[in-house]
Amino acid sequence: MILGIFVIYIFIKMINLILFGKPGSGKGTQAEFVKNKYDLIHISTGDVFRYNISKKTDLGLLAKSYMEKGDLVPDNVTIKMLEAEVNKSPNANGFIFDGFPRTTLQAEILDEFLLSNELSITMTIALEVDENILIERLIKRGKDSGRVDDQDRSKIENRFDEYNKKTSILINYYKSQNKFFQIDGTGGISEISERIYNVIDSNI
Repeated sequence: MILGIFVIYIFIKMINLILFGKPGSGKGTQAEFVKNKYDLIHISTGDVFRYNISKKTDLGLLAKSYMEKGDLVPDNVTIKMLEAEVNKSPNANGFIFDGFPRTTLQAEILDEFLLSNELSITMTIALEVDENILIERLIKRGKDSGRVDDQDRSKIENRFDEYNKKTSILINYYKSQNKFFQIDGTGGISEISERIYNVIDSNI
């Protein structure tokens, strides 16, 4: 008797996402759901900076030296921190990049780094919510949390203006690669999650 042994290889494509969203859009909440559903590593630039500074790593001390002078941390320092985070998880199913890139140059640097590891950005997803709704959300959040910057309408609008200026260029960058998707960020949390899942599942 001849015993036939069949081995089936299932190729699972790595998912690398960038999430966009104005303050109050629910980006942080949705990032957590997406991370858990697809078993991804969530890399938040803010968290990475805080970790490196608190641990007094070489990169953390370098970043702190710029911040203490009121200067922006150079892109090459930031990307090295992100590279270190990616390299910590060589067997990851993918990554969610949160807070980076914020400029076209940063997007190009990120693409170069990923390409050197035979990776690429799968898609960028933007949560779109009317700014008047976001202002109401943030003011309510500010009252509940005591955050002063969430209680001043003019300060909130300035944050939106800054977001719009920075992301409009990035949106065009990823649109040119057919990697940009807008999601309606209004409704229940689970509804919004399902919209994101449908976009991801339809494009991997």
